[in-house]
Amino acid sequence: MLFEPIMLGNMEVPNRFARSATHEWMAEPDGTPTDRIGDMYEELARGEVGLIITGYTYVNPNGKSDNLQQGIYDDKFIGPYRKIISRVHEHGSKIVIQIVHGGRQTMMSAEYPIVLAPSAVTNKRNGMTPEEMTEEEVLQTIEDFANAARRAKEAGFDGVQLHAAHGFLLSNFISPYTNRRKDRWGGSTEKRTQIILDIINRIHEMIGDEFPILVKLNATDGFPEGTKNVLDAPECVEIAKILASNGVCAIEVSGGIVEAGQQMFRTKINNADAEAYYRDYSKMIKEAVDVPVMVVGGIRSKAVMEQMLDGEYADMVSLCRPLICEPDLVAKIKNGETEVAKCVSCNLCSDESGIKCNYNFDREQS
Repeated sequence: MLFEPIMLGNMEVPNRFARSATHEWMAEPDGTPTDRIGDMYEELARGEVGLIITGYTYVNPNGKSDNLQQGIYDDKFIGPYRKIISRVHEHGSKIVIQIVHGGRQTMMSAEYPIVLAPSAVTNKRNGMTPEEMTEEEVLQTIEDFANAARRAKEAGFDGVQLHAAHGFLLSNFISPYTNRRKDRWGGSTEKRTQIILDIINRIHEMIGDEFPILVKLNATDGFPEGTKNVLDAPECVEIAKILASNGVCAIEVSGGIVEAGQQMFRTKINNADAEAYYRDYSKMIKEAVDVPVMVVGGIRSKAVMEQMLDGEYADMVSLCRPLICEPDLVAKIKNGETEVAKCVSCNLCSDESGIKCNYNFDREQS
């Protein structure tokens, strides 16, 4: 099944491999995508990655989370993205842009000194307390996401992915830990999910309902088992069902927020049991929804990839660090050249000069 095509809405992906969104540290300071980003995406497409999801791309400068992060908050970005997309399409891959607002994990600056979030819940990791968003600010953010989707379509992207994971704004809204609101944006599971539905509806109003909308969904906040008032199963399944019933064409299952510790990029992925560490959440969600499900998290070996599909844990596998190490990994697996990715999960690829594999394989062999 790994090399069978799959439909995500009206988008046909040539195989079951996705490059999961990864911050590249390769944009211009204002968020403009560069030729370096285009080079990386084209190399992934040449390596037969079926679906490329861009690095997280901010929809408003007041929601930027990192240096040299990509932006899509202005029409000036349409042209540069269009050039990159054409390079990807030449090799038959599909490309989707992940759009995001940083929320509690926004990078403060002199120009944007206020961090916005659903509620004023102190981030215990850095001691920062965000300001609770006003009704007007919530509505403006919905508009920001919809305009980002409009620009994505005009640029030629095959779809958008709403980032509702890893402690960024939409993740803040769906979690009872970070959303303590008492208005229409907080309280019940349905109300905490409402902002995502409003974004979807606004996108449909703006550009029609044929443009594929995917969601990267936090299945868990990542706090220790038994922690109260945090996002986890079974509530994540209910959120997935709401999204699948309201226009989302695929759900990528992930988890963790920075405050809860190192959950998203675990190290020591050195055996099959350590791989696909969100598989149980993915299986629960797949059993509950009728749209394709993608699973991410430490997937390294062909055997586990096949298990994810054959065992109905997911419909697609998403890879991040292995494709930094080996952009041609998918082609190697297809051609029988490898069974396991070279990636050792050292996280040295998180390089602010631009992501790349910095592990010394020669030293390991010597």
